[in-house]
Amino acid sequence: MTYLEEAARVLKDIDWKQVDELRDALKNLKGRLFILGVGGSAANASHAVNDFRKIGGIEAYAPTDNVAEITARTNDDGWETTFDQYMKTSKVGKGDMIMILSVGGGSHDTSQNIMFALNYAYNVKCKAVGIVGPEGGMTDRMAGIVIKIPAKEHITPLTEAFQSIIWHKIVNEL
Repeated sequence: MTYLEEAARVLKDIDWKQVDELRDALKNLKGRLFILGVGGSAANASHAVNDFRKIGGIEAYAPTDNVAEITARTNDDGWETTFDQYMKTSKVGKGDMIMILSVGGGSHDTSQNIMFALNYAYNVKCKAVGIVGPEGGMTDRMAGIVIKIPAKEHITPLTEAFQSIIWHKIVNEL
């Protein structure tokens, strides 16, 4: 299957009711939105923060936008604690939300910082949501609303592409 053929299939197979559920949760958000991603999803997090702030009127942050802090935390404390320690300093709590943008969703093998962030969010009663690849990882097990991109062959590029389509749909409906 070509990339575009699979993209067309994914577009039809996404659970758009869940996307609307995520939109509604964001409409009702009283606190801040922290968007977490690594690699291409970190770039998506930065772009999404802009859109949620500028178009959606939501106070939003991406820890990876602060290169000095993220690299200092990585150097001093290790990669796995970069997000949860950022959240701790930001006093993330009950009224806030974290949004995970990730292909794998975080696991013991990859994106451990996402796994640590999900655990931190759980402990402080912060809402967690995600837009992830077909397996979902820890995000699928711990977040309240999880939109899994049903890619089969072009998993990384389609997951990252559809993250953008989904958040753009949401911010334009807030």
